[in-house]
Amino acid sequence: MSYFITLEGPEGGGKTLQAARLVDELKKRGFNALLTREPGGTPISDQIRQVLGNLDNTAMDPRTEFLLFSAARAQHVQQVIQPHLDGGGVVVCDRYFDSSLAYQGFGHQLDLGTLRDVTRLATNGLTPDLTLLLDIPVEQGLDRRQRGGDWNRLDAYELVFHKRVRQGYAQLAAEEPQRWVVIDAAREMDAVWADIVTAVEGRLVQG
Repeated sequence: MSYFITLEGPEGGGKTLQAARLVDELKKRGFNALLTREPGGTPISDQIRQVLGNLDNTAMDPRTEFLLFSAARAQHVQQVIQPHLDGGGVVVCDRYFDSSLAYQGFGHQLDLGTLRDVTRLATNGLTPDLTLLLDIPVEQGLDRRQRGGDWNRLDAYELVFHKRVRQGYAQLAAEEPQRWVVIDAAREMDAVWADIVTAVEGRLVQG
């Protein structure tokens, strides 16, 4: 059975660690599970990731930012995500197109209709079956990122930008409650993990 799970949310919510933990758990339960991430997942997409995250690229226009994310995404879907799903596997992706809607749409306030049109082209219409929103207050999440030492160009945007991103995620989740599960990521990691297991078991791991 093919199934596509994404983890989304503001900075510092623990998506990367929880995605890896989820793939390990799914493999233990006999699923052909693949862990991947955005931007990245392929050699070409990883090169684009370096450009997007580089703190020297402060002059990058929001439209350039979105188009680079979309280019990386197109390669990722074509080369990695869709083939694994076509083979009957489960894909767990650390961020996907909802990140672009939240960051470039709500954060940078680009036109959401246009972003969705380009996204359909980039993904060939591939939408996740389940999206886990690891929600965390902006200040707490950015503090975690700074203490973790993994600071990039998008992290460095002003606080009001990140607050718009968080509000955007809340709106996206409210618009598609059948796809999204909102999880409080401000708690300790094991409590968050327990909620992730419950959400995935309810959709995928029956019994």
